[in-house]
Amino acid sequence: MATSDEASAAAGSTAVAARVSIWESLKGCGIFHKEIAKEELRQKIVMPKYLRVAMRTASTTRDVAAAAAAASSAVVGDEEPMVAPEAPLVVFVNSKSGGRHGPELKERLHELISEEQVFDLQTIQPPAFVEYGLACLEQMASQGDACAKDTREKLRIVVAGGDGTVGWVLGSLTELYESRREPVPPTGIIPLGTGNDLSRTFGWGGSFPFAWRSAVKRLLDKAVVAPICRLDSWHLEVVMPEGEIKEKPYTLKQKNKEMDIEGEMPEKTSCYGGVFYNYLSIGMDAQVAYGFHHLRNEKPYLAQGPVANKLIYAGYSCTQGWFCTPCAATPNLRGLKNILKLFIKRANCSEWEQIPIHSSVRSLVCLNLYNYGSGRHPWGDLKPDYLEKRGFVEAHADDGLLEIFGLKEGWHASFVMAEVIKAKHIAQAAAIKLELRGGQWNRAYLQMDGEPWRQPLTNDYSTFVEIKKMPFHSLMLNGEGS
Repeated sequence: MATSDEASAAAGSTAVAARVSIWESLKGCGIFHKEIAKEELRQKIVMPKYLRVAMRTASTTRDVAAAAAAASSAVVGDEEPMVAPEAPLVVFVNSKSGGRHGPELKERLHELISEEQVFDLQTIQPPAFVEYGLACLEQMASQGDACAKDTREKLRIVVAGGDGTVGWVLGSLTELYESRREPVPPTGIIPLGTGNDLSRTFGWGGSFPFAWRSAVKRLLDKAVVAPICRLDSWHLEVVMPEGEIKEKPYTLKQKNKEMDIEGEMPEKTSCYGGVFYNYLSIGMDAQVAYGFHHLRNEKPYLAQGPVANKLIYAGYSCTQGWFCTPCAATPNLRGLKNILKLFIKRANCSEWEQIPIHSSVRSLVCLNLYNYGSGRHPWGDLKPDYLEKRGFVEAHADDGLLEIFGLKEGWHASFVMAEVIKAKHIAQAAAIKLELRGGQWNRAYLQMDGEPWRQPLTNDYSTFVEIKKMPFHSLMLNGEGS
């Protein structure tokens, strides 16, 4: 069991995060902002009925032809003007996020927009919307429908969920680049998750507001005029001896191998791929996240909101050995150096360079955003002299680089997350390759944008993880700029 000192240290950064979340909720509640008339908002964002019915039908039936028939029926007796609004919005809502707020938020969105423009991710998933819903608008536009063409070009998306949900939607939208179906709609956020680091980075707040009914209206209005900014997208490929990753994140899917591997591999291999936007980590923090997710799934009544989740997470970290250091006696607590080799490509370099990992590092994080772990800044605001000395550049979310840092035992991680000290800076990289081999370990824990999994390892062959930047940027709406 964890001692009181360990629990206090783990809860220290959680208390800071909780205070920040409360203040952000107060700021976002709408008290300090001008009231927005509901009908004025609807004029800006609601599509003509025949278009929203067609788009919804295509997404649910996965049939563009059926959508055309639905659109024709919707036109009969419809007195709405057939003109595209200023900023037609589609909202994806994860009704399981945000504790009790998910279902209530969906009902509120139906009031503010229209039921056809609100997609519950439990019933309609982003890939179906991209493949069929947007294709429906595109087909109508190609047949001479100027309103459909204007609506498709102006379309904006808002995601009500956590970082994982936002990443799922962004990943689905990459299909538009690959099939040359631009423009790609930019994405705004209503924060419903625990960490909400993507939301914080792009000015949408770190937690769901207290007076949320009025705040949601204000957030939708911000999405109408918010400027567009760019976000790097990173492709992850895992090549392993033939086998299966059980309970893998929905963003990690089986694929054909693309990685060039130097070294011996078995004749049969398995390959998985995915995309992340915030971070990838390996080690103790991912193990704690994996256990926390299982606990939350088994006992969902414990997860009643971001603050409760953070307290449970802190308590769980104490039970997983994060604060214990007798590594010699317990193989699963040993530093990552025992199973991991790190290789990077620096900016404008084509050769892989091996980077040593200190024996004390028990968690390795590859970070794309400024925010991590509920608004903390472990990389820090580094001074020009230090940047020059280490060969680093100032970090940005669209600079084509990942910041790699290490966390030691729980005491070190707690002080980093409380922003008393900085994390252990390791490197900045334009591409990363990790080689894992089991030794006395038969598994490792990884997480990608907060979605953890258990990676099987063997002692006979290595498992390789390669991270490369996607050739295009994701487009985000900047809530601070509106």
